[in-house]
Amino acid sequence: MQLLRKLGFPISLIYALVVYLRNYFYDKGLFSSKSFDTKTICVGNLSVGGTGKTPMIEFLVSHVKEHGKIAVLSRGYGRKSKGYVLAKPGIDVEELGDEPYQIYKKFPNAFVAVDADRQHGISILEETIGPDVILLDDAFQHRKVRCDQYVLLTSYDNLYVDDWYLPTGNLRDSKREARRANIIVVTKCPSNLSVAEQQRIREKLIPGPSQKVIFSFLEYETKLKGNLGEMDLAELKNKKVTLVTGIANPQQLVSFLEAQGIVFEHLAYADHHFFTEKEIALFNNRELVLTTEKDYVRLEGRGENFYYIGVRHKFMNGGEEVLLNLLDESTTTP
Repeated sequence: MQLLRKLGFPISLIYALVVYLRNYFYDKGLFSSKSFDTKTICVGNLSVGGTGKTPMIEFLVSHVKEHGKIAVLSRGYGRKSKGYVLAKPGIDVEELGDEPYQIYKKFPNAFVAVDADRQHGISILEETIGPDVILLDDAFQHRKVRCDQYVLLTSYDNLYVDDWYLPTGNLRDSKREARRANIIVVTKCPSNLSVAEQQRIREKLIPGPSQKVIFSFLEYETKLKGNLGEMDLAELKNKKVTLVTGIANPQQLVSFLEAQGIVFEHLAYADHHFFTEKEIALFNNRELVLTTEKDYVRLEGRGENFYYIGVRHKFMNGGEEVLLNLLDESTTTP
């Protein structure tokens, strides 16, 4: 794979040029961006791969809901439906996509919709729902919409400033576009990241005068949930465990489980993978299957031995307060 990425370097230069021209045309007004009456908060990144967008959306939903009606608009990657779809009772994961479905299941009072055309999706939400706030999931690079606030995520082990364009690297947008962010969140940090190391990263990112840089790490829940109820994480030490993942980067979860002294086999699949009946039969022959919450929504009801481990962002040195202040600013009516 690394060899293929190096061979793709000439393609990455072409990709970089296309990205540069596209952003240039938006900056100069040759391509138009649209603002909306509803307050919009964009959560996204500059690269492909997992930076913790879904846990961040969940954090924001859990805190924004006190400001009124909250809507989440996503593309619904991997779904089998087309156009605009609003989550409602009876909808299944294939219609909505795994991440929006997970958010809908966890926050049934939020309005969760999917539409690849963000302008179209926001317009319908305004006409039919009238939300007070709309969270745009994974929309940093979608410049057809001009949002009120931008939250940019970048992984500690792969900062966008150290990355390169696809296919040689993981960047899908220009590093310069980070200047549009109100807050840059360095995610997936070691939980004991020192203040000195945080400062070193801030200096490396070179934030603008008005930009905030905060740091978070992923905290895994110790109470597992599944079709048969709940189970303490420690109980896995006495069982034959099969870890099933269909996420962009499962390494942090793998490392966490290993640190807990849990022995397991790992069956890794591509991000957003929809499991086949043959794969489900394989899982049902295992004593216990542990998976992520995102994967569980594609596995629920297809076996009795499936459990998932939840995860959430934990912020360092007052980072949560900085983020909540941003929410207050973006949801307070002048």
